Amino acid sequence: MNLNLQGGAANRERGLNAGIDVSKAHLDACWGAEQLRMTNDPVGWGALVSKFKEAKVDLVALEATGGYERGIVAALQGAGFDVARLNARQARDFAKSLGRLAKTDRVDARVLRDFADVLARHDARHKFITPVPDPQREQLNALMTRRRQLVDIRVEEGNRLESAHRLARRSILALLKTLDKQIETIDKDIGDRLDQHFKEQRKFLDSVKGVGPVTILTLTAALPELGQLDRRAISKLVGVAPLCDDSGPRNGKRRAWGGRSQVRTVLYMAALSAKKHNPVIKAFHDRLIAAGKPKKVAIVACMRKLLTILNAMLRDHALWDPTKHIERPKTA
Repeated sequence: MNLNLQGGAANRERGLNAGIDVSKAHLDACWGAEQLRMTNDPVGWGALVSKFKEAKVDLVALEATGGYERGIVAALQGAGFDVARLNARQARDFAKSLGRLAKTDRVDARVLRDFADVLARHDARHKFITPVPDPQREQLNALMTRRRQLVDIRVEEGNRLESAHRLARRSILALLKTLDKQIETIDKDIGDRLDQHFKEQRKFLDSVKGVGPVTILTLTAALPELGQLDRRAISKLVGVAPLCDDSGPRNGKRRAWGGRSQVRTVLYMAALSAKKHNPVIKAFHDRLIAAGKPKKVAIVACMRKLLTILNAMLRDHALWDPTKHIERPKTA
């Protein structure tokens, strides 16, 4: 109770908190008793920043909306505001916990304001604050996203080619050729940027068997926290840590869920490769299977082990050394 009271007092000293519901065209903002709709463009961003400065707003909460929030986030961070960018599930679950089942832009803004009030006085407030993006990593992330889109399109066209009429095959083949050139150009750009700005990290990750170019790209672009957090925190962030589901006398089954799906996807593929070609991961996987663990559980455990190894390597600025990670038999 004392912590909550102190947190509330500290929050009042810092000022109001705000919530912003973001859409393509508009920003619905709420702080204190004030509510306002602005355009989602530089004019609206500047006006909202001025309003927040005048009201001495402390923390701003908003949802990630497929990129439409990038402009206002950059404007707020540039003006010195703390911003918590939340996923839609977090915000909706919070709204339900308050009994607010209706969903409109104005309601969502008020819910996000209330969420910001909670985060502002949370003991681990800093964990919810969105860091100011590294421009080079942001550009790399954009290239990674575009590469994935092109690869997805190529797979779709390749599938169509198998059953296409001969009159349509020429068009599909031409498009496949164009896509191959586009992917090749992006891969070269990505490689140049990795060598120019992330050469050391690339060297460390590339020294591990099972970790290929796509995994290196994704970890570098989408997981900047790698090497900065402890093994438990990085596992939870990616979504490969088993989480408890206990209540009273019931011990529920532990499951790994949530986290960054794009990182988890490439980590899954890396673990499949590593359990065949990396002696440390292979021995770990074989031991789990021999102990009767389901194959899926064993793979997730390999993903987690591989991630913690990569995290430790970047933390220590070290190349792959299997002797550091070989499991030694326990003595009686």
